[in-house]
Amino acid sequence: MKSAVIVFPGSNCDRDAAVAITRVTGHAPRMIWHRDADLPDLDLIVVPGGFSYGDYLRSGAMAAHSPIMAAVKAKADKGVRVLGICNGFQVLTEAGLLPGALMRNQSLSFICRDVLLRVETSNSDFTSGYNAGQVVRIPVAHHDGCFFADEATLDRLEDEDRVAFRYCDAQGNPADAANPNGSRRNIAGILNPGRNVLGMMPHPERLADPLLGGTDGAPMFRALAAALS
Repeated sequence: MKSAVIVFPGSNCDRDAAVAITRVTGHAPRMIWHRDADLPDLDLIVVPGGFSYGDYLRSGAMAAHSPIMAAVKAKADKGVRVLGICNGFQVLTEAGLLPGALMRNQSLSFICRDVLLRVETSNSDFTSGYNAGQVVRIPVAHHDGCFFADEATLDRLEDEDRVAFRYCDAQGNPADAANPNGSRRNIAGILNPGRNVLGMMPHPERLADPLLGGTDGAPMFRALAAALS
């Protein structure tokens, strides 16, 4: 699997993503600086979490206009898999690769803790390592993680099986108390119509090794490696 991780000023999870990919594939991804304008032949692009440009203006808005994002969009249009995590999810919505927007957390506070997610679909290369309905534990770390979209967009995401993950309680119920940021319909991750782009606020790369305290994020990277190798 040929992969790359995009590096923005302020990224703080680019190396975590690289370690997770290297662990399952045995090959380190290319680390691509955001000012570059071209991408090599790739199977997977990761737009990592962090605080691109210090999260000034709207989160991800400045990063979405970095030169490399035109190349990322071109690759996505050709079917290359693109995974946007946390700030990377924000970047993908700002760049138009995914619908909706990520807004300030309902609490107006930064949130950094483990949350529970219900896997809504296993019908993608990102989620095929899980079972639909499975509950997994993945950490979040964000100030602007409230997913918002209008009702028509939300209905379309539901109808097209494009909600990948939903915040839930231990029984798998999408309860309000289990929603850390106020996201509409407890949505934690979504897919594009082609199912080759996934954006999610939680950080699977931060829980992909027993030394990190859990491995619920590892099936995502193993599934990608199996599908794309």
